[in-house]
Amino acid sequence: MGNVWRRRLVSWLLATGLAVIVSALGWPAQPAEAHAILTQASPQQGSVVKAAPEQVMLRFNEAIQVIPGRTQVIGPDGKRVNVGDPAPQQNGMTIKLRPAGRPLGTYLVSYRIVSADSHPISGAFTFSVGAPSASAPSAPDEGVDPAVQTATAVSKFFGYGGLTLAVGPVLFLALWFRRRSLITMARAGLGVVAAGTLATIWLQAPASSGAGPFDVSAGELGQVLTSSFGIILAARLILLGVAAWLVPRVRRHAGRGPTAVLVALVVAILVTWPLTGHPAASPFAWLLVVADTVHLAGMAVWLGGLVVLTTVVLRRAETRQLRLILPSWSRWAAISVYWLVAAGVLQAVVQTGSVDALFDSGYGRLLLIKTGLLAVVLGVAAWSRRLVQRGASVATTSRLRRATAVEVGITALVLAATAVLVQTNPGRAVDVEAVAAAKARGFVTTLNSKLYSVQFDVFPASVGEYNTIHAFVYTPEGKPLKVLEWKVTLALPEKGVEPIDNPVSSILENQGLGNLTFPFPGEWQLSMTLRISEIDQATVTTTIPVR
Repeated sequence: MGNVWRRRLVSWLLATGLAVIVSALGWPAQPAEAHAILTQASPQQGSVVKAAPEQVMLRFNEAIQVIPGRTQVIGPDGKRVNVGDPAPQQNGMTIKLRPAGRPLGTYLVSYRIVSADSHPISGAFTFSVGAPSASAPSAPDEGVDPAVQTATAVSKFFGYGGLTLAVGPVLFLALWFRRRSLITMARAGLGVVAAGTLATIWLQAPASSGAGPFDVSAGELGQVLTSSFGIILAARLILLGVAAWLVPRVRRHAGRGPTAVLVALVVAILVTWPLTGHPAASPFAWLLVVADTVHLAGMAVWLGGLVVLTTVVLRRAETRQLRLILPSWSRWAAISVYWLVAAGVLQAVVQTGSVDALFDSGYGRLLLIKTGLLAVVLGVAAWSRRLVQRGASVATTSRLRRATAVEVGITALVLAATAVLVQTNPGRAVDVEAVAAAKARGFVTTLNSKLYSVQFDVFPASVGEYNTIHAFVYTPEGKPLKVLEWKVTLALPEKGVEPIDNPVSSILENQGLGNLTFPFPGEWQLSMTLRISEIDQATVTTTIPVR
């Protein structure tokens, strides 16, 4: 009867968790699973340049890994003009270009990379040479296959679930209670973690390439295995094997050697999660790695202990044994919950970044759901603790068994929410995305006169005083040209606003930097007069839409 009950509990836990994963994956979409944000590009997004560049440079807000064959630049004639794969740079990459057969027109830059927290991301933008084409090349679909997304969430859920099934039995074997079933459960948990890890390694390849879950080549798998992500997970598999060998040697009054070694192995296994996730790519990475390790340890001890209590101890232990075990376990559970919450709060503060992001980002909303579920289960845990303090009896044991079963069920939902949360863009990236989006919305153009060509951008080109103008001046042949005097005016004829001077100063010989003020929305006329010698100057004009 006990084995049947355990199987039903495990089946219910996994089914419930999978249901939450599926529903959470239907949460309102956030920006393309992006964990690294494109913050700078040269040529700039949407810009018009005079001559075709020899290379394209991309910079992101964190370190990235280039995926071979997944970055391309398509010329106005629809043909690829990038030469080989990009060259990695600090927090970015450089794409070398060959001359296009038809150089004038719109170019498409399409990229697919892996961010520092192991999540594949993709994006695309255009720039033009001379003038935009009548029709721009279209960006390929570089998203992650939905089946791969779901399978990845499931593999992570199995990893967390297996971790709890392994740690709980080991704790009871080392401190209070020895049963063959606990050794079996611990080894099964380690096996589940290993299966989840193997699935995660496999799924990283199609997640990186954008293919289906079974469309994986040997080269793609080899790239995953030789990356830091693959090496860390391979180390996890080795540590899991050693831990499974040590589990039967853990027992009370049998020396602390095997137990101490197993504890060290478990800590090392726990560290592999933050090293391949958000903490490693976050501000204060070392602190977040430690906090996430503590958070996982607290979760594994608490939930793992609850599973052992529910399925084994409360069903098989004698009343005398329960009177010894339950008070001690209650203290362990209280300590685990304390560190679980403390480490979780620290991570939430850093990863969310702001109060607004807690409500405006998918990460923040999932975090609120997880917190709400955790609050409920802590309430049930408090009731369980009061039952323990009353002492062991047949009635108390029956009520405690029901309470711990409820705790296990709700914490399964917490694990499911966590499995989705670790794949969701941290809330702290919302501000970075906003800045990147604002740059994309800024005004960029190139104006030509007989004396010079001036390329400039206005950011963010919105109503207010804080709009930056950054200009570059070249001779008609494309060489940097020194500017002796800048004069920039803005006018809004539709509202009767006459030209207003806006100061611009030289920061290098051919570069100018200044600030523009747009008091009202509308089609503002910008006039730029540049003096390049004592007698030579020319004026160029354009219209800037301000909303």
